[in-house]
Amino acid sequence: MAMLRELQKQQTRQLLLEKGLEVIETKGYVATTIDDIAAAAGTTRTTFYLHFPSKAELMSELLRKVDEILTQEDDPQLSTVVERGERQLVRAWLDRKFDQWAIIRPYIMAAHDAAPSEPVISESIEKWYEDTTAWMQQGLDRAGRFDPDTRRIRCTLAFGQFEFLSRRWFRLGWVTDRGICLETLTDSWCQLLTEESSSR
Repeated sequence: MAMLRELQKQQTRQLLLEKGLEVIETKGYVATTIDDIAAAAGTTRTTFYLHFPSKAELMSELLRKVDEILTQEDDPQLSTVVERGERQLVRAWLDRKFDQWAIIRPYIMAAHDAAPSEPVISESIEKWYEDTTAWMQQGLDRAGRFDPDTRRIRCTLAFGQFEFLSRRWFRLGWVTDRGICLETLTDSWCQLLTEESSSR
């Protein structure tokens, strides 16, 4: 019986996350209320608060899901890709991320919608950016590639390009052909992070 109750609790929590994301995507973060999310999940405000202390905490849980999606298929990890400095690995990593954009789009759009009104979400996004560039720098540090004083800015520029392109895609789709974007971004990352020359 205890196992059944725990399973039901987990199912309710997951349903609140799924329906919460759907409602936020439709109405926007600020306009979405706890009652909206509870109603969409077929439950009550009281039940919502048994699982999440606030709407911001639900959004934080959704962001943790994004991190799980983005990292579970990384083999090798980004820091290893940077350390090895091989164009084919860089291209393959970027290509996998492009594939994942359609999956994470609603999560990321919701997070950026929430960030102006929820400092904890804004801080989480910034931490994710800083952590990712730090992992990239670890790869350059292990490889001993480039002047140590330039490694952080190289990683910041490379990931900044990736982030800018992803945000444009979330809003507009592929304005420029995906293949061209992939090859051009790979060229840029190789210029900044590896010692391999452009493919062209």
